[in-house]
Amino acid sequence: MERILNYIDGELIEPTTGTYLDNINPAIGEVYSYIPDSNKDDVELAVKAAEKAKEAWGALPIEDRSEALLKVADLIDENLEALAKAESIDNGKPINLARTVDIPRASANFRFYAKAIINQSTKAHITPDKGINYTVRDPLGIAGCISPWNLPLYLFTWKIAPALASGNCVVAKPSEITPMTAYLLSKICIEAGLPAGVLNIVHGLGPQVGEAIVAHPSIPAISFTGGTATGQKIGSIAAPMFKKLSLELGGKNPNIIFDDCDFEDALATTLRSSFANQGQICLCGSRIYLQRGIYDKFLEAFVAKVNNMQVGDPLDETTRTGAVVSEQHQEKILHYISLARLEGGKVLAGGNAFNPEGRCKNGYFVQPTVITGLDENCRTNQEEIFGPVVTIQAFDTEEEAIALANSTKYGLSATLWTQNLTRAHKVAAAIKAGIVWVNCWLVRDLRTPFGGVKQSGVGREGGDEALHFFTEEKNICIKT
Repeated sequence: MERILNYIDGELIEPTTGTYLDNINPAIGEVYSYIPDSNKDDVELAVKAAEKAKEAWGALPIEDRSEALLKVADLIDENLEALAKAESIDNGKPINLARTVDIPRASANFRFYAKAIINQSTKAHITPDKGINYTVRDPLGIAGCISPWNLPLYLFTWKIAPALASGNCVVAKPSEITPMTAYLLSKICIEAGLPAGVLNIVHGLGPQVGEAIVAHPSIPAISFTGGTATGQKIGSIAAPMFKKLSLELGGKNPNIIFDDCDFEDALATTLRSSFANQGQICLCGSRIYLQRGIYDKFLEAFVAKVNNMQVGDPLDETTRTGAVVSEQHQEKILHYISLARLEGGKVLAGGNAFNPEGRCKNGYFVQPTVITGLDENCRTNQEEIFGPVVTIQAFDTEEEAIALANSTKYGLSATLWTQNLTRAHKVAAAIKAGIVWVNCWLVRDLRTPFGGVKQSGVGREGGDEALHFFTEEKNICIKT
């Protein structure tokens, strides 16, 4: 059985502990590979490798750094099928989703930042008869990048690519639940000829590896995507050390559908925005609010479509809903469904674990679930479930919709459906979220910043914001 290795100083090496963790295929409930059980000693090796490489990498002409990242992007494209299959097995998501979304976006991350760094500009401010002020940006040196399990390669590269493009070396930790695509990326970087020590990938558990990265005095910037509780712990460690910190955390995203929506478009997109990747995307809309005039019609059509969703083997090309990521996560989701029933909720679709026939009979599947009859203050509507579970409520006015949307501690994203342009601007402006989609969902442009408000995080990823995060700004004034 394959043993995943750490990628440190340009080589694939075993953990210093010599011990490994089980890597389970969630679709079949069986171990299929082993993950390094690394610790702070492995992180120290990675930091030393990065320190050795950072001066040369930071001084490398921008065009050369860009070319190196483009080689990585090309090899991701060439290995698309292998990466998509690895992600599907590791994560439980349908292989078609990995093939068409996750892996292409990972390649796009490298490609975008490889080109963006070449087009960076600086500002100069002339004070007549006194001087010229101009701004330069220097690499920080080493960046710590910690990514989640739901979009393993896509979000991993979204952190790594801008850090490398900006001239930093990276010490990165992928999720221990879904490590395989990061391991394959290690091999791709070796094939691409990325200089030793520029990117270092250390596998292992959060308390051992993640915390060692966050606390290391030689790593001045931390970019983390994951749960809010973990983000709070990271902040408590990094803030007293005055580190730069980007935290993309939990979400409980509202989907507001007004009477005047394009019904068929809203219906089809809401089905996708609720259950894509088994609801395990931080941007999925888990709270659906329907204006009273459309409530009955939309609810009936939505439940019918949910009941017809095919749940099954992630490697089957026709599957659109695969396994959730682990047995523990399946138990968490089922616990919240039970809680919803105790809170007075009515389950109109799904609500149970599911065991497909054949090879996936022992996998971790949950039926897409629709719940009504709950108010906005219940735990089911306040706490992040991160699974294929949505609640549906009715509203009457714009003001009520806004209040419902803003009723949680989270503020990552929101979706709004209306043909009224004035309403779209008014409601979107009033929703407290990092991004609001109007009549669409998950439309992303890498040139724009991304991130949450309230307890959904601090800092922004994407666009120039990502490049700026991984640099140190310096103002220089010359007397004239």
